[in-house]
Amino acid sequence: MIISFDIDNTLIPYSDEFPVEKRSFRGKMLGAEPIRKGTIQLFKELEGQGHELWIYTTSFRTKLNIKRTFWAYGLSPTRIINETINLNLLKQHQCKASKIPKLFGIDLHIDDSEGVGIEGERYGFRTIIIPPNDRDWVQKIMSNI
Repeated sequence: MIISFDIDNTLIPYSDEFPVEKRSFRGKMLGAEPIRKGTIQLFKELEGQGHELWIYTTSFRTKLNIKRTFWAYGLSPTRIINETINLNLLKQHQCKASKIPKLFGIDLHIDDSEGVGIEGERYGFRTIIIPPNDRDWVQKIMSNI
């Protein structure tokens, strides 16, 4: 299964919404952003089960900057979709939604936005919504997969 993750306020905090993984010296040197505590464990577990993990964000960060952050934690998402890529595909389909993961072949999208959950119902794609303050977020994802 292809599973995509949003980054802003889902895996990367805006400020101190959730605990983060310890950044290594290498991560600091690379300018890696902090990622949510539990992300490394979750990614490794999901990949071990044979899932393909992608990043799908409406951020205009470059793909290289996003890759650099995940590399710093020993993670390598298979594909990164940023807002530039997202907008191009949504325009091709004349769609006004913020995200439509199924257009990219994504089976499940994990996000913090209730609005993306509503779009999932409207446009027929599967989501798991994880609020920033959810301390059991890894278990919630695993039990829904």
